[in-house]
Amino acid sequence: MRLIIVSGLSGSGKSVALNMLEDLDYYCVDNIPAGLLPGFIAYTVRTSEPAYRLTAVGVDARNRPEDLDDVPQLVEGLRRSGIECEMLFLRAGNEMLLKRFSETRRRHPLSRTGIGLQEALEQEQRLLAPLANAADLTIDTSRLSVHELRELIRERVVERKAGGPSLLFQSFAYRHGVPDDADFVFDARSLPNPYWEPSLRDHTGRDDAVAQFMDRHDEAARFLADVTAFLERWLPSLVRSNRSYLTIAVGCTGGQHRSVYLAEKLAAHFNGRLGRALIRHRDLASRRHE
Repeated sequence: MRLIIVSGLSGSGKSVALNMLEDLDYYCVDNIPAGLLPGFIAYTVRTSEPAYRLTAVGVDARNRPEDLDDVPQLVEGLRRSGIECEMLFLRAGNEMLLKRFSETRRRHPLSRTGIGLQEALEQEQRLLAPLANAADLTIDTSRLSVHELRELIRERVVERKAGGPSLLFQSFAYRHGVPDDADFVFDARSLPNPYWEPSLRDHTGRDDAVAQFMDRHDEAARFLADVTAFLERWLPSLVRSNRSYLTIAVGCTGGQHRSVYLAEKLAAHFNGRLGRALIRHRDLASRRHE
């Protein structure tokens, strides 16, 4: 049996994730009271129904705090009993959550207690902190479309082989902030910048012309070799400690050239060595290659 517990902040895409899992043949139950989780799981295991072989449950902040506190211990106990269990947590930046609630005119689930939206968001973060801290995979959806989130769930969660890690190499622009969900962050802003070559300005790190530019500079080769050696040394130890998801982020100023080139190179090098390597270019202006 494989069990995925999906939690996250209201407005971050939890329903989108559960709907995607349901589309991919998971038996999904949303907003189950956390205190009922042990009984529900015991029932699904005891019945041995094929329908429950793949199960996902949604847990949100509308629970007793003590029940939410118990969820991480429940997950550990399930793993010891032989059930493949993992926890997925979705989040987004405060400004983005405020914008989403404003655009949809939805009420925050905790606002029914008479508090304002900002206070409800802060209270929800405190209540869900035990789940967020124990999550196997955290996804920041601030800059993800619904389609991108669905694809990320499919590629990273559903298609991950049992016992093997999911590696994500992600490029980003420092001007838009460092990804909150990255395990390692490497800063490529000191490398030669193709942007200052007029003929390369409209290209990206996925184009041969930019790759050739980067290949001509020893600094880029040394940077790539150093990062590769570091990851070759430390990624296996993280995998041995039962880390199922690892995100390696590489940033440059605009997220178009250097970081994209390096993320592509690193993903190509590590793909198949420890598991399947995925690539995401968070701030790539043109998605024509994706």
